[in-house]
Amino acid sequence: MRESGLMGNIYTICEWIMRFSVTNLLWVLFNIPLIFIGLSILFMNSIQDAIILIPFLLLCFPFCLFPATSAMFALVRDWIIDQEKSSIIGSYWIYYRDNYKQSMQAGWIFGLIWIVWAVDYYYFQKENTVLMFAFLIMGLILYVFTLLFFSVIVHYDLGWKTLLKKAFILTVGSPALFFSIMIVTGIILLVSIQTLPIIIPFFTGSLIAFITFSAFYRLFLRVKEEGK
Repeated sequence: MRESGLMGNIYTICEWIMRFSVTNLLWVLFNIPLIFIGLSILFMNSIQDAIILIPFLLLCFPFCLFPATSAMFALVRDWIIDQEKSSIIGSYWIYYRDNYKQSMQAGWIFGLIWIVWAVDYYYFQKENTVLMFAFLIMGLILYVFTLLFFSVIVHYDLGWKTLLKKAFILTVGSPALFFSIMIVTGIILLVSIQTLPIIIPFFTGSLIAFITFSAFYRLFLRVKEEGK
C-alpha cells in the first residue's frame, strides 16, 4: 500500500518520471537505425551524399519508427485509461510485436508522404517563398495527423485504411484538438532541441505521446458522452 501525504506524493512523482524515462529510452533503443541515419544526414556537407541516404531513411519509417512509436503510444494509453501492466519493458515488447505488421503498413505510407514533403519544402525554400510557407503549413498539418494516427491505431481495432480516415477527420475536423496538440507538443520539441537537449532521449517522445493521447482521449470521451 502506498504512503499518503508528502511521501506518497514523492513516490507518485518518481513513479511517473520512471514511466516516462523508461518508455522513452525503449523508444530510442528501437529507433537506433533511424537516429544513426538521421544524424549522418544532418552532419553531411554535401546534399548529394545526403540524398543517397534518403532511401535508407525511408526504410526506417515502416520497420523502426512506426512500430516503436505505436508501442509507446499503447503504453501511454494504458496509463491514461488506468490499465497499467506490471512491466513496462514486457508490455512495450508485446505491443511492439503484436502491432508490428499494421504499424509497418502505415509506416510505408507516412514515410513516402514525409519524404515527398521534405524534398518539396527544401526545394521551394530557395525557389518560391509563398510555396515554402504553403508547404510549411502542410507540414504542420501532417505532423498533427501523424501523431493522431498513433493515438487512433492503439485505441481502435480497425484496418489501417479506416484508421487513416479517422485520424484525418480528427485532424481537420477538430480545430481545438489540432491547435492544442500542435502548440503544446511544439513547445516540448522547441524546449528539447534549443534549451534542454539532454531530455530528448529520456522524456521528449513519451511526453509528446502522453499529451497527444490525452487530448485525443478527452475528445473521445466527450463525443461518446454526447452520443448517449
